[in-house]
Amino acid sequence: MRDGAEILVRTCASVQPLEDVVIVTDPERMAIARALADTVRDSGAVASVVLPPERSIDNEEPGPAVAAALSAADVAFLPVTLALAHTRAVREAIGAGARVLSMTAFTERMMREGGLFTDFRARKPLCDALAARLTAGERLRVTNPAGTNLTMSLQGVTGNSHACLLDGPGFSAVPNIEANCAPAQGTVEGVFVCDGSIPYYGVGPIREPVTFRIAEGFVTDIEGGDQATFLADLLARQDDPWVYNLAQFAFGLNPACTEFTGEMLNDEGVNGTVHIGIGTSANLGGTVSAKTHFDAVNRAPTVWIDEEVVLTAGKFLPEA
Repeated sequence: MRDGAEILVRTCASVQPLEDVVIVTDPERMAIARALADTVRDSGAVASVVLPPERSIDNEEPGPAVAAALSAADVAFLPVTLALAHTRAVREAIGAGARVLSMTAFTERMMREGGLFTDFRARKPLCDALAARLTAGERLRVTNPAGTNLTMSLQGVTGNSHACLLDGPGFSAVPNIEANCAPAQGTVEGVFVCDGSIPYYGVGPIREPVTFRIAEGFVTDIEGGDQATFLADLLARQDDPWVYNLAQFAFGLNPACTEFTGEMLNDEGVNGTVHIGIGTSANLGGTVSAKTHFDAVNRAPTVWIDEEVVLTAGKFLPEA
């Protein structure tokens, strides 16, 4: 896994000699953490591997000791089984000046092949341009052949460019190059049909489309087969109305991510897809902190921003 670790440490995080690097992990990802730690030390930086207390759901807080370690770091890598990206601990670390790379559910395969081995700098201009469009736009609509028809306001929204490159304080997930935003609160309306993947909670690639019905920015119904039933039951058990908040809209932009594998940061980056995020929006520019956050990806979308097509049937313009 050494080649993958070199890309993460030297290219994505730009680790410098003498920097303090914290690697938050768990027993399932320890081999990945060790590969990262070895490469960090070879770069002349200081590596600390931290194991948080056991957590039960994606984006549950990791506890005060882990939060303190993250806030004291220059760079943080997060090769964890359950996501940390949408937690207060990560938000505070970024505010303290850390460069944070999310590596949720990373596999050893992903360290050796696939999306990590793309040219991130070549893709950054498109990622930046789409983030700028999200910032400047007033309204967005997305459809797809499975039945998606969703609209949202972009007024007051700031687009985020996550091109997997951190040259200064901030956040990116790797290798899912994406441009995203938190839609204007309470404005999302319509239907989102997930026919790609829900790479959280063990759901994975979709067997029968999962339909999310959305009104005034909240999911009101989840329909479909057994995967939809599982997801609806899981959210109901959280006893938190904010887990239904429509938190995110994002474009997947990694040309080396081509198939849905169930690996979160592969599936969210599949080139030419879009995904919505449900739950916490605070780490994306929104204001909502919920008990969890998950994403749902669909295939072959067409997206309009202010009546201008920017993505058509999964092809970006002017690439279409």
